[in-house]
Amino acid sequence: MSRIIVFGGHGRIALLLAPLLTARGDEVTAVIRNPAHGAEVEQGGAHALVADVESLDTDSLAEIIRGHDAVVWSAGAGGGEASRTYAVDRDAAIRTMDAAGSAGVRRYLMVSWIGSKADHGVQPDADFFPYADAKWAADEYLRASGLDYTVLGPGTLTFDEPTGLIELDAPGRGAVSRADVAAVIAAALVQPATVGRTIRFGNGTSGAAETGTAESNTADSHTAEPIETALA
Repeated sequence: MSRIIVFGGHGRIALLLAPLLTARGDEVTAVIRNPAHGAEVEQGGAHALVADVESLDTDSLAEIIRGHDAVVWSAGAGGGEASRTYAVDRDAAIRTMDAAGSAGVRRYLMVSWIGSKADHGVQPDADFFPYADAKWAADEYLRASGLDYTVLGPGTLTFDEPTGLIELDAPGRGAVSRADVAAVIAAALVQPATVGRTIRFGNGTSGAAETGTAESNTADSHTAEPIETALA
């Protein structure tokens, strides 16, 4: 059993993640900003903790994190005003990393996006640029933090049913269901091979992994694997 603190506890992925973790015996603290969301969060088995990560300093965040075994950052400003995007997706995320180190919690999993790279290609005048810039900065800070990190980069999120299959370094936008992202987070938390890695993925397509045909084994084939296999 592990104690997991999830920032962004009322997000769509986090609401799918909590039941997966509690079903295997983990204790989940879901950090939420709006107390009205508490009942919904707790229906999934998590303990709701009301806190505004945008305004809390590092010491206050360390008090929240202390006593847990791992941190999952799945929070975000949700687009809109650029200043708030930077304040949450970059600055607040970075404070939780510093706070985790201060609290002695070394395991930290960041939910990022598939295009979070130095050369993400988003133009500075694009509405999406603050998000792309903020996430890249937060990911880079985490990689240099000394924490036992994993950066997960799912592609375009869908409401499709979970497949249990993912493709690493999926081409294009790498569409993936939110339910499968939640399953990847849960699996990564207990898979030592994911520590120190940036893992970009989508749902991909079945092919060689299922059929074994010559056609499916061509160099142009993109195949998905079971989540646990892909992360090993």
